[in-house]
Amino acid sequence: MTATTRSTGSARRWGPLWGARPHDWATSEYQQVPTYEEAIRRVGIRRGERVLDVGCGAGAFLRLAADRGAHVFGLDASEALIELARSRVPEAELRVGEMEELPYADGSFDLVTGFNSFFFAADMVAALREASRVAKPGAPVVIQVWGPPERNQLEAMKKVVRQFLPSPPADAPSPPPLWRPGVLEAMAREAGLAPDMTFDVSWAFEYSDDEELGRAMLAPMGIAELVGQSREHEVRARIVEALAPYRAPGGHYRLENEFHFLVARRPR
Repeated sequence: MTATTRSTGSARRWGPLWGARPHDWATSEYQQVPTYEEAIRRVGIRRGERVLDVGCGAGAFLRLAADRGAHVFGLDASEALIELARSRVPEAELRVGEMEELPYADGSFDLVTGFNSFFFAADMVAALREASRVAKPGAPVVIQVWGPPERNQLEAMKKVVRQFLPSPPADAPSPPPLWRPGVLEAMAREAGLAPDMTFDVSWAFEYSDDEELGRAMLAPMGIAELVGQSREHEVRARIVEALAPYRAPGGHYRLENEFHFLVARRPR
């Protein structure tokens, strides 16, 4: 089942960008299964539970949860990614919508997850507050963010891309360092959640050659669309050059990255 809700905030901004090259993005998303499995190991998923993934992308986590017998629900800003998720998890109830205005009733879910999604909200605390609202009392909300930049080899790609994007306004606040102890916990408390545990997970993205790497690196956040068609080839070449230190003799790439997790719970 697929439904569409009104998109007026972060979904309207990010949906077309994340959905511009959904299959190229899925190449990377499907590799993130080890991090999802570690989250499941920490919080557990029992048969019959209702699980919501906020920013579900192409449905890799939903597939894992459904295979464990959960009733799965997914929300994403991108219609194109929702369609990919639907093909991967046909039993899921999927919606396009806003993470700051979740289209679900209070206390609907036994588990709510957001894997590298909540920080794309126009108001991250508001998104976390919505996640808390739709969780059952005592239910976990899993929040995944990037780890420290020095522990993420994809930072080399991000540095290249930043050179081709408009600079933020001079008075714009810097993004909070969500990986630092206490930062994510403070935001969760402000949203009405009770922090339970934190943990970090490292794993590697792997790409077979320059071609696959280039396609995958231009897909997240609509990077190719943001830099424009006239500069896409240059940006792609610069990214491949920046990631050359991680290329094996046979042309294969392995990019190690660390992610930080907070499990918080809706108070009983």
